[in-house]
Amino acid sequence: MSNYHIKHLEEYYQVYRKSVRNPEVFWEEVAEEHFIWRKRWNKVLNWDFTKPEVTWYEGAKLNITENCIDRHLRNRGDKTAILFEPNNPDEEAQHITYQQLFERVNKFANVLKEHDIKKGDRVCIYLPMIPELAISVLACARIGAIHSVVFAGFSSTALSTRINDSDCKMVITSDGSYRGSKTIDLKGIVDEALEECSCVETVLVAKRINSEIYMKEGRDKWLQPLLDEASNECEPEIMDAEDPLFILYTSGST
Repeated sequence: MSNYHIKHLEEYYQVYRKSVRNPEVFWEEVAEEHFIWRKRWNKVLNWDFTKPEVTWYEGAKLNITENCIDRHLRNRGDKTAILFEPNNPDEEAQHITYQQLFERVNKFANVLKEHDIKKGDRVCIYLPMIPELAISVLACARIGAIHSVVFAGFSSTALSTRINDSDCKMVITSDGSYRGSKTIDLKGIVDEALEECSCVETVLVAKRINSEIYMKEGRDKWLQPLLDEASNECEPEIMDAEDPLFILYTSGST
């Protein structure tokens, strides 16, 4: 599997022209050279703009996390995959390697499975910009669950409408978040939202600001103890190329 580098502007224009003139050949070459597939596609592209309807790589099987993480382990396992720079300069930055990311995603995926999240289930992620956000997204993809990321700052009403529309079984959140020198009570917003949501069975809570929060017995669980007990091995769910990966609601201005 080769790296895809465009070295200068003229080469970019050459590649661009090729992609426009014959997109199926272009994207077939990209897919063959730069992605890991469990099963090859029957057809690269089907489209009908009168409906509109577009499908890519029909019949192909893969798991996107193998392309994000697993394929880098042999040669880049000790290289930084995620660099987390906290809002507070006194808080230490985190350099998460591909190997560490692989293990953390697998642990998180196993926690999801232990809480009855399966392929096709929807999971709402309402987290601040912390490593757990990226890790939870990848963990959902690892087991074929569909994630719905909601901006951690939206109101309880905005959150509840998205949860209900997606029929989410789980919410992943934190005790709170930092916004400059202020803190936001994310868990309180989740609690208020869930008064209008009957579909949510489990709430996983990451510690971020170490605040005192309400934890509903049987529903709310601290995330870290579950991760500490989870296995760091999780076989990826084999997905169809056209299976949904996520649900994203625009704010209206997008």
